[in-house]
Amino acid sequence: MKKVTWVRHGPTHRSEINGWTDVPADLSDGAALDRLRNFLPEAPVVSSDLTRAVTTADAIQGARRRLDHQPDLRELNFGLWEGVRIPDMPPADSAQLRIFFEQPGTVRAPEGESWNDLRARVNRAVDGLLQDHDDLVLVAHMGVILTQVQRATGKTAHAALGQRISYLSATQVRFDGAWHLDLVDHCP
Repeated sequence: MKKVTWVRHGPTHRSEINGWTDVPADLSDGAALDRLRNFLPEAPVVSSDLTRAVTTADAIQGARRRLDHQPDLRELNFGLWEGVRIPDMPPADSAQLRIFFEQPGTVRAPEGESWNDLRARVNRAVDGLLQDHDDLVLVAHMGVILTQVQRATGKTAHAALGQRISYLSATQVRFDGAWHLDLVDHCP
């Protein structure tokens, strides 16, 4: 059996669209970080290579072994929408963004990725990491974690996108011949 405990990075306090935009996480809630660190299994820690995930992984690592950052665990690449506030979008982009979230799958952000692109990238990364490890703590982003909720539940992408994933929460999936969701959006 293989098990992955996903952790969403700390809050960014930004109102812009942030996928590959490298912004810091607010890790000032030491009590929340302590509770999360104490909840997590004693498994190697891997993070996305974006600062908000790297610093969150550093904060929760404790005595756990740290593995190399994984660029394939980055959030969805929102392309030209990166760094834009939704209310400030031109109407055409706003309409395309609505379609992107209402019918996720093949619709791509301009010069970015689709949901299916993100899901395929994350699935490859997770499958590769699990070739060498049975138990992992992966620190990443909401969209990344939601791809694995979708994988484990068989939900549609639209349904998966409706699942809340809080900052500094844990979501656990396991593989025993099939994927299962054991815990979602748990804030210890």
